[in-house]
Amino acid sequence: MALVINNRVRELTSTTGTGDVTLGGAVGGFQTFAAGIGNDNETYYAISINSENEWEVGRGTLSSDSSTMERTEVLESSNSDSAVDFSAGSKEVFCTLPSEKAVYLDANDDPVGVSGGQITDETKTFSNYSNITASRTLTLASGTNYMLVGPITVNDTYVWDVAGSGTLTIV
Repeated sequence: MALVINNRVRELTSTTGTGDVTLGGAVGGFQTFAAGIGNDNETYYAISINSENEWEVGRGTLSSDSSTMERTEVLESSNSDSAVDFSAGSKEVFCTLPSEKAVYLDANDDPVGVSGGQITDETKTFSNYSNITASRTLTLASGTNYMLVGPITVNDTYVWDVAGSGTLTIV
């Protein structure tokens, strides 16, 4: 099971109550959850019935045939951030990226949404080198996981040496 986010995934549903959402087919111009997310996968969703001012944003898990979606975790809702007891009527459920899960760069290219300030100007500058021809040392926060994004070329050889507590030296 993977967490999948995709564009233009929107279906109708007539589900009531707080249980699983029965998916009823794509809205015109959109794709189904089966096509865009895939069986047994998780996604972030929003569901609303605007005529009743009922809405919910959360993380859902698709069934093995993508005919239903379990409302795995409610992140925000019109019911004090709990599962909404949806009224009768047609609703739309769609794939979304909740703002509290987003990580992005602001107008100054500074990261927003990163907990603990793990991305700093030092790492941003360091990651912008496309070819490193001399040794570079970057001090990392202790106890934090990092992903190095390349390609990084150092004299045509890749050497990753994690030395001491939180220092990465590329030589």
